[in-house]
Amino acid sequence: MSALIGLQCHLCKSTFAPEAVYACANCLGPLEPVYDYSTITLTRAEIAARPKNIWRYRELLPITGEPRTGFHSGFTPLVRATRLADRLGMRELYIKDDSVNHPTLSYKDRVVAVAATRAAELGFQVLACASTGNLANSVAAHAARLGMECCVFIPDNLEAGKRLGSAIFGPQILAIAGNYDDVNRLCSQVADRYGWGFVNINLRAYYAEGAKTMGFEIVEQLGWRYPQHIVSPVAGGTLLPRIVRGLRELKQIGLVDGELPRIHAAQAAGCAPVVAALLNGDDYPEPVRPATIAKSIAIGNPADGYQVIQTVRQTGGSGAAVSDEKIVEAIHLLAETEGIFTEPAGGTTLAGTISLIERGVIPRDESVVVCITGNGYKTTEVVSGNLTQPVHLSRAFKDFEAWQQNRGAEASGLSRQVTA
Repeated sequence: MSALIGLQCHLCKSTFAPEAVYACANCLGPLEPVYDYSTITLTRAEIAARPKNIWRYRELLPITGEPRTGFHSGFTPLVRATRLADRLGMRELYIKDDSVNHPTLSYKDRVVAVAATRAAELGFQVLACASTGNLANSVAAHAARLGMECCVFIPDNLEAGKRLGSAIFGPQILAIAGNYDDVNRLCSQVADRYGWGFVNINLRAYYAEGAKTMGFEIVEQLGWRYPQHIVSPVAGGTLLPRIVRGLRELKQIGLVDGELPRIHAAQAAGCAPVVAALLNGDDYPEPVRPATIAKSIAIGNPADGYQVIQTVRQTGGSGAAVSDEKIVEAIHLLAETEGIFTEPAGGTTLAGTISLIERGVIPRDESVVVCITGNGYKTTEVVSGNLTQPVHLSRAFKDFEAWQQNRGAEASGLSRQVTA
């Protein structure tokens, strides 16, 4: 039995039926699903007995029937990052690693699984999205699994790996001349005229709820406790507020106690409208034109920017905007210390965390979870010019021995230099 009652405007609290509604008809505010929490009697033991996917939290997700897809999405690793923590002088540091999410290696597999299921429930024949890459990959994959017609809209300068990551599933791909905000405006018109199910437009209220599962998993994987800090990347603003919404829901239904963590927003300096608003004391982000290598979070006019700002302030968090150079450094650091290869969005989040630590916003003796949302194998071009190059040898053992001896001599020489 579903606990879903309807939709409610985040701003004016107007209520609507649980249909495919774009925004509040009264104030154009964002909509959120409303649940009858009194009907939810979920226990830790019940959750533990279920398959390790997003649907283990089924009662807190906005579908009315059975899940249709996402049966292997979610429950990604929460890695205790001890080597990285040592490098940064931290006591307790974790990486929530959605770079290995199923099936398309990003956190979008959570939100699309929920939106696609709801789209099928509402009778949509075409599943679509406006995307900076990862979302298009996930929509194409889940649509293929459901046997739905699919059309994804992307900026025409998208990374090759992300274009391929959608094309392999056979959707219609429309590459639009412009940035994400241009693409999104076009998609709003298409959704209105043709009645397609756009996961992040007319299905956004359901899509966004899938992001709560990252918060649910963090708490469960920590042994049903909150960390003291969570650092999240910010693009359109879906993830960060819903992590906190999920944390509050777990407390409301009695699964966890304690104080909510402080949640912090990380953005690239070349596209940081939310962080700028936080630092300037503004309630709404001022739109910007993106200019950063972190294309997956390069959204200059975030749809849920107000909610991000509100959530960060309510939890006592902060924000950090980091340069492209720092983003690349963080990608290398995470790979070299923990064996995790993230895309620039993840590099942004880690670089932002480092900035917050260095500024004293995050104390070094408190627990921190860093949310990594995408996989670096999709965006290899951002690091390919700064990698160790292979040494070319023949197949003869003597050539290997010569190389090894030369390497030992170089190491010895370096050792003598350091000693001197």
